Amino acid sequence: MTTIFKILPRKEWLIAREAELFAGSGIDHRDGYIHFSTAAQAQETARLHFRNQADLVVLEIDAATLDLVWEPSRGGALFPHLYGTLPTSLVTAVHEAPLDTGGVPVFVPGGSPLK
Repeated sequence: MTTIFKILPRKEWLIAREAELFAGSGIDHRDGYIHFSTAAQAQETARLHFRNQADLVVLEIDAATLDLVWEPSRGGALFPHLYGTLPTSLVTAVHEAPLDTGGVPVFVPGGSPLK
């Protein structure tokens, strides 16, 4: 099983959970797809795109449950993208992402989930 991750503000997750559907964050809407990261990519994604943003959560999803397109991005690495919406029922866990002393959100893939 390949697990992928989505970092987002808790408020967006709560709205999506209530609606049972996540249609993406601002950057997702701008780019036309929902951005995900693998476990190996998630911490760098947090550092580059979410520094000093508090109250974030990280969604964990089994990649096999989605019709993903793996496209090159940072350094040519393939990143999972979803051209569509994410049913919240496919989220297998939700993790806290507290900021470290440098303001970078941190989470441990496979760590204690909220859900």
